[in-house]
Amino acid sequence: MALIEVRNLTKIYSRGESALGGKLKGGGEVRAVDDVSLDIFAGETLGLVGESGSGKSTLGRLMLRLIEPTSGSIRFEGQDLLGAGRGEMRRLRRDMQIIFQDPFASLDPRFRVEEIIAEPLIIHGNLHRNLPGNGDSKNDIRARVIELLRAVGLDESILRRFPHEFSGGQRQRIGIARALAVRPKFIVADEPVSALDVSVGAQIVNLLAQLQRDFGLTYLFISHSMPVVRYLSTRIAVMYRGKIVEVGASEEITERPQHPYTRSLLEATPEISV
Repeated sequence: MALIEVRNLTKIYSRGESALGGKLKGGGEVRAVDDVSLDIFAGETLGLVGESGSGKSTLGRLMLRLIEPTSGSIRFEGQDLLGAGRGEMRRLRRDMQIIFQDPFASLDPRFRVEEIIAEPLIIHGNLHRNLPGNGDSKNDIRARVIELLRAVGLDESILRRFPHEFSGGQRQRIGIARALAVRPKFIVADEPVSALDVSVGAQIVNLLAQLQRDFGLTYLFISHSMPVVRYLSTRIAVMYRGKIVEVGASEEITERPQHPYTRSLLEATPEISV
């Protein structure tokens, strides 16, 4: 059985709908995600690739139920996410985390590093897998935060510093540590290197690969870069105008693409070294 099962998933926005849910001028609708069905298996990395505006990030957020679909179904370990109530959804979110695209906007500038990484432990930790959390000593929580910082290549010397004191790559490492805090099974990595320099992005990609081996993670890795997706992914799904047009093993997709759009992505994307 797949860890994540998506069936006929659709998300329709009114044309001109704002991010806050209000309506702007203009009629019609936009099918950001259009009748998508796919599976993600435990321990794999499914790379989701496509140009900007193809619906990749929307699909990732739908899988975590950060936004609600128009229609379709999502199952996590066989459980219907869309039928889960608030309490059950809160429990399930401990198993499903996200690494955001923008390391500058995804960290609260008012929080110190220790507070940023400790927050999910305080909310969820003591209810889940014997992790330190609310009601546990500050020393227990700090020890877990330090363990997470070391896992992402940082150390305890930064605990009391604020996000603005770090480079983009360091901020992304802090965001990854936060996502790992409650030991999730599934992580949506939403273009985690697109805002970084190529060399720094390569370091983050290698870090994600190492963390997958260390923690037994399953990834949905979203990117517009076919070389990065090819390097990290077990399988690749190609998304175009809200639809999945091709899915297959990484080697199969990159060496024997079937869909014209997949071929155009391969032809248009330069090689990078990772």
